[in-house]
Amino acid sequence: MVDKGIKIRALKTIQRGNTPVYAFFIPGELITQIADISRIERNSDDKLEGFQRKNIQQHVNNIAAYLDQGDILFPNSIILALSPQVEFTQARGRDAEGTIPSSQIGTLTVPIREEGNRVAWIVDGQQRSLALSKAQKKGLNVPVIAFEAADLETQREQFILVNKAKPLPPRLINELLPEVDKHLPRDLAVRKIPSELCGLLNRDPDSPFYQLIKRISTDKEKQGVIVDSAIIEMIQNSIRNPLGALAQFKSLGSEASDLDKMYSTLIIFWNSVKTVFPDAWGLPSTQSRLMHSAGITAMGILMDRIMGRAMGQSDPQKYIEDALQRIQPHCRWTEGTWSHIDLEWNEIQKLSKHVRLLSDLLTRLDYESKL
Repeated sequence: MVDKGIKIRALKTIQRGNTPVYAFFIPGELITQIADISRIERNSDDKLEGFQRKNIQQHVNNIAAYLDQGDILFPNSIILALSPQVEFTQARGRDAEGTIPSSQIGTLTVPIREEGNRVAWIVDGQQRSLALSKAQKKGLNVPVIAFEAADLETQREQFILVNKAKPLPPRLINELLPEVDKHLPRDLAVRKIPSELCGLLNRDPDSPFYQLIKRISTDKEKQGVIVDSAIIEMIQNSIRNPLGALAQFKSLGSEASDLDKMYSTLIIFWNSVKTVFPDAWGLPSTQSRLMHSAGITAMGILMDRIMGRAMGQSDPQKYIEDALQRIQPHCRWTEGTWSHIDLEWNEIQKLSKHVRLLSDLLTRLDYESKL
């Protein structure tokens, strides 16, 4: 038996193996009494917890104001993940003749517990649920779809898939993807490896990017200086480019991608960048365009060019550093004007034109330095 809680008339069906899924109506103000909002954050061990975006107060207030109007229609369902601690009791009696056997009718009992220890989590409808709890008008029965999920991984998977077609922040999806070890749509699957590598670069004390990358879950007191989307885009570009430094390690057919070799390639190149440009490394992008999205993207293109030659050398690290040292005098990451493109160091922006000009200049400098 479960703890004393609310009892709801519900329909139950089974999906994906043996996963119970329920459909029911409940007074809107009760949702936040039975369900927690799991916001994304990292614990003391830097492990990702939760999955929800931070609430948008103005949006919540607008919904609450709508709810407090006269007669309204609120057909939008809230999606919950339920602990197996809920209990469903099927109603007695036979279905009417000719009824499609798609579900069972019965009573769902959901324990009511203190915040942070509840048996349900809001997967979709966080802001609507908050608005329903704030609205003066009570007793509005709203539709709920709930599925049992004993593990956080399944909850995250459904959160990503449910919100995929909505304006969910790409950075939030990127950070969650490595935590989902389930089959994902192709467009999400291709984003998983770059995000996982980005997370490793930020967590590894031996990485030049250690604690320098800003992620959605990052504690504000420990904010980095490089936005994670810049690192992820740089990695994606290298994997997608047939001649990219990381492309040779991506999966072919049934063969899995070699993340270890991708990671070691990133470490060896960017450690060399840190060594050759120490005065520009680790600063906010307002003080160093090397730490700016435009700089990271352009240097990523240079990485593809240099690493293609370095891997055939007896000492790849030295080869990379020598190649970067030759172009170092021409770089204007923190002051001065970039030659040939006539842009001040702090005029460089994450515009396709600026990135193209900067990457073309860096690759030309690399080519001419070898002549």
